Amino acid sequence: MDNESGTWIMYGVEWDDPKCIHTVDEAIEYINEIGFLPLFKNEIPGFSLEERTVPKYWWSGDKKYDPWEWREIIARSGEIAYGKFFNKKAGFISKKWLPYFVNSRRDGYDFDALWEDGKASRRQKKIMDLFIEENSEAELFSFEVKKMAGFVKGGEKNFEGTITDLEMKLYLVNRDFRLRKNKNGQEYGWAIAIYATPEHIFGYEHVTKAYKEAPVDSSKRIKDYMLDIYPVASEKQIRKVLGV
Repeated sequence: MDNESGTWIMYGVEWDDPKCIHTVDEAIEYINEIGFLPLFKNEIPGFSLEERTVPKYWWSGDKKYDPWEWREIIARSGEIAYGKFFNKKAGFISKKWLPYFVNSRRDGYDFDALWEDGKASRRQKKIMDLFIEENSEAELFSFEVKKMAGFVKGGEKNFEGTITDLEMKLYLVNRDFRLRKNKNGQEYGWAIAIYATPEHIFGYEHVTKAYKEAPVDSSKRIKDYMLDIYPVASEKQIRKVLGV
């Protein structure tokens, strides 16, 4: 997706193209097959959901055909992790590949150890305390996180940037997108991001199972696999898009 003179340009394929992904089930199958995939077009040609879908259906609001709607369905499925994982932009990581991205991005650190070693910011700590402290919430609306962590007028700054950093390090993911409810329990407005730890969705044992290997080895595993399935990608492109 590019912006040309104020107009958003979507890249994709025709409906009858063999590479076209037509449904959310096909998208889930493809992501699980390939392992990980950015949502939008990036530096690596063809490596995105955007480039395998029909442009006219984006933002149509039709859950059957709209890939923007699919991302919500995929996030809540519990089969695939969704968040800003690729150069601070959105994408998907399969359950199979998640442990290797976690080990690579976290450098083998659980968040509490990261904080104790002075490698996490105070802002990150205030957000993560909402999810990992005793009696903390498992899932929270983005506006709840913002308020509870003190990102309010006169308080902490750069909420979006801090959340993105935590997603890039795989400490948080988008668990779902849900509507708010009024006092009568009626839903209203538009769907808002729900955040959770990947451990909450996939289990601590699975998420951290690659901790047994050096983070640099997990990074190499991802890079070598990417070079195998996308030989057109350069190592520079892989470093930028995949962060390894």
